[in-house]
Amino acid sequence: MSRFDVLTIGNALVDVLSFADDDFVARTGVEPGAMTMVDAARSDEIYAEMGPATETSGGSAANTASGVASFGGRAAYIGRVSDDTFGKVFSHDLRSVGVHFEVSPATTGAPTGRCLVIVTPDAQRTMYTFLGAGAELDETYIDEALVASSAVTYLEGYAWDPPPAKQAVRRAAAIAHRADRRVALTLSDPFCVERHRDEFLELIERDVDILFANEHEITMLYEVDTFDEALHRVRGHCEMAALTRGAHGSVIVAGEDVHVIDAQPVAVVDTTGAGDLYAAGFLYGLTHGYELATCGRLASLGAAEAISHLGPRPVEVLASLARPVVGG
Repeated sequence: MSRFDVLTIGNALVDVLSFADDDFVARTGVEPGAMTMVDAARSDEIYAEMGPATETSGGSAANTASGVASFGGRAAYIGRVSDDTFGKVFSHDLRSVGVHFEVSPATTGAPTGRCLVIVTPDAQRTMYTFLGAGAELDETYIDEALVASSAVTYLEGYAWDPPPAKQAVRRAAAIAHRADRRVALTLSDPFCVERHRDEFLELIERDVDILFANEHEITMLYEVDTFDEALHRVRGHCEMAALTRGAHGSVIVAGEDVHVIDAQPVAVVDTTGAGDLYAAGFLYGLTHGYELATCGRLASLGAAEAISHLGPRPVEVLASLARPVVGG
């Protein structure tokens, strides 16, 4: 019996979200709809130019942990924050929704990380991320007993950028497999895939049981032109893959078993966190013994809730929304 259903590991960030037009994004000189790493000075410059903003705890893996907890699952999180205002906000927000987070805040080094999120009229989000303290996550933060007692350890692709965090991720995967637990990975972002393609391919083949990716990420990973080609390639690389296609829903593949899942109809406000809560729904379903098609429907439900409002974490209790899907 596992102590936790899902343990997630990633960059601890506070999201600062604001609406703006496409011209604002163009003036910053980054790729629209992508995540771009920035330093503290550039983050301050962009923040000064933003309009009214909403601050909310984020970070991809932390969002997924919050989603698992909202579905009624047992979730834990590993990430690094500093002993500052944002660090206190992040820790409080995670614990308040029932996620186990016992990492002590750092008293030296960089401040808690932040992600500036610009949401354009088409609901697309462009992110400017200053990792801050999160970039200093290393192997010492990996609690072997915590990993070994979690049914699934979920790794954030973004954590592959800082070398110390990469080693922490590798150690967590090794511990999980020694304990006969599953390892899940989200590719996180097309540019993250571009930076680490070869290492991701090796990681997926050797250490990943469950892969999450969107259509752009998976085709970029395998350097193919079509989704079907990528689907064929990933089938032989890991136990199962959950691949999202936006308004076209998603596809779950596990060997010869393929499930096409419809997207939940919803008015799109902000796509921030859609993939994170998709993963939460899928992993909640998987760790509670539901068949893959049901896991996919729970995942779709989570994603729909995320995009129905500003911010990456659930506003509605996902367990209540899930009752028509799972019964009870």
